[in-house]
Amino acid sequence: MNIQSPEKMYRIHMGPAKYSLDLCDGSERGEYVSQDYILHALGRPHRAINLMYCYYPNDEGWPKRASVAFKDREVGFAWDYPYEDYFPYGGGSKGSKDAEVFRQIREIRRHGMDVILTLTMDPKLSDEELRAVGRDLKKFGRMELRINHEATGDWFPFTKRATYKEIGDFFCRASKVIKEEAPNVKTIICIGGIEDLRSETMVKEEEFKETVKAADIWSVDKYLALHWGWPYDVAQKGGNSFARYSVSELYEKTKRSWLRFKKLNNGKAKSFTMAEFNADGDVTGPYDQIKMIKEFVALLKKDPDDWFTGFTFYQFRDRGRLGLEIEDPNDKHIGIRQPVMDYYIELLNDPDFMPVITGGKRVKKNEEVKLRFGASDDAEGLAFEFDLEKNPAFFEAYFDDEATDYNLMMEVNGQWFYKAPGTKCIDMMEAFYKNRLKGKNTVTVRLFAPPANGENEEDPLNYTKELKVLPKFRIEYGPVEKRKR
Repeated sequence: MNIQSPEKMYRIHMGPAKYSLDLCDGSERGEYVSQDYILHALGRPHRAINLMYCYYPNDEGWPKRASVAFKDREVGFAWDYPYEDYFPYGGGSKGSKDAEVFRQIREIRRHGMDVILTLTMDPKLSDEELRAVGRDLKKFGRMELRINHEATGDWFPFTKRATYKEIGDFFCRASKVIKEEAPNVKTIICIGGIEDLRSETMVKEEEFKETVKAADIWSVDKYLALHWGWPYDVAQKGGNSFARYSVSELYEKTKRSWLRFKKLNNGKAKSFTMAEFNADGDVTGPYDQIKMIKEFVALLKKDPDDWFTGFTFYQFRDRGRLGLEIEDPNDKHIGIRQPVMDYYIELLNDPDFMPVITGGKRVKKNEEVKLRFGASDDAEGLAFEFDLEKNPAFFEAYFDDEATDYNLMMEVNGQWFYKAPGTKCIDMMEAFYKNRLKGKNTVTVRLFAPPANGENEEDPLNYTKELKVLPKFRIEYGPVEKRKR
């Protein structure tokens, strides 16, 4: 085999994009999809993956999912259960460190991404029950925790258990207590924001004004179109269980929300996200869905003001039409790709939405190589350069016995790959199928080393890995054996 060891090696750093682009994976409307599948479908990792869970440890039926615990209950709306029909949070004071939520968090972090945990909770939880959540999360690096989102609405079951003032006070208390146990966690407040452009104040501003100061990140959920009656009715003309909004008005409401947050915080700005964002294909159909998202992005790009941090696309696979894929009704493990996915991939590869990778010093032969992984937008890696004669027929990375335990994210020619511990060869030819090289080219392979078990064992904010043996590469330009005449 034509095996090559990297000769030109450089240290690199991956920093934040102008706008972050995160993805929701699983909710009451769809199952969790593995990160390997998503990576191959989309071509590169996200800044963060959002998980949707609920925590009602003292409720009857817990820890079963609401739709399972109360399967005989007659419901006509998604939130007609005693607690939200999200995945049950299996941790906490009565839980297990091996719960499904932690398996998913570890998988996301192994794939070089951060975690946003959306967690609806009983607002009557004790401090000790909240501390248990903090202890659960303290080893998972730079997490974001979105507590009781869309808190100014009236649909979530937690809003039936307390007044809005009590829900706001609970956010402040939960944020404080959890961060005392897990200083690596940033909390997100998600409320309605400005919902009427004639008003200077936000919805239920008085009840939630203290949450603006307590949270690390501000957010609103704004759908360009939404069928909230799903799955109990079909969106049809004349119906009242759905809506489509003006993109420009929604953009203005979102920006005005940030300005109001800032004013309530004594003029000091914090990161601001749209924690759920999409246009519901149930309302728009597949093509207007794309048009509306494009229109919002165009407004963002031409806005001269620096105010927006990013958004979380809801979601990867959905049983309705709020996903890049629709879940196959015959098999929940299969997704049906939607037209919006092609545009979403374009967005993922838009320079404004991509992390910035900068080059550093050249690595000398036999120099010790230690890589630090702080977050998906703060990681130190390596870059290898190869001079290729033309588009290859084989491009493979090989790992010797000493390197098989490495956990790596690798990129070449715009395509990202995951190398799990124990894997000895990564076929990287997928990077050269659609994006074929023309003639001679210098290509760069970049690699980063996120935590192999998804946890930070020592430093809560950084994981460090020494690479004692570097990968070798097989590069060939034609068939192994030509057809015999």
